[in-house]
Amino acid sequence: MNKHEAINYLELPAKDISATKAFFTTVFKWTFVDYGPEYSAFSDPCIEGGFYQSDLMSTTSQGAALVVFYSEKLEQTQAKVEQAGGAIIRPIFTFPGGRRFHFIEPSGNEFAVWSDKE
Repeated sequence: MNKHEAINYLELPAKDISATKAFFTTVFKWTFVDYGPEYSAFSDPCIEGGFYQSDLMSTTSQGAALVVFYSEKLEQTQAKVEQAGGAIIRPIFTFPGGRRFHFIEPSGNEFAVWSDKE
């Protein structure tokens, strides 16, 4: 999967690594490998990365990049996010090319999910 000069790995802060791991395992089926108490690596079929222990959060209001997931069933994914303890901060809205919503996961990081399906 290593491709020359492509994004290869993503690292994000996490106040509560255990809660963040549980959230992403439940909603997106990520798997994790712990490297000590302050770092946990994740993988899914599309990307790999890790969460590091930090009191900081990644939100667009603070100028952070936005990580965006794709879903063929946007409402179903939003329900899964809410059931797993995520907070919806921008309900589903339309934009050129589709629809999306933004959420905060248990450690306070902002993510979005978009779809080109109605």
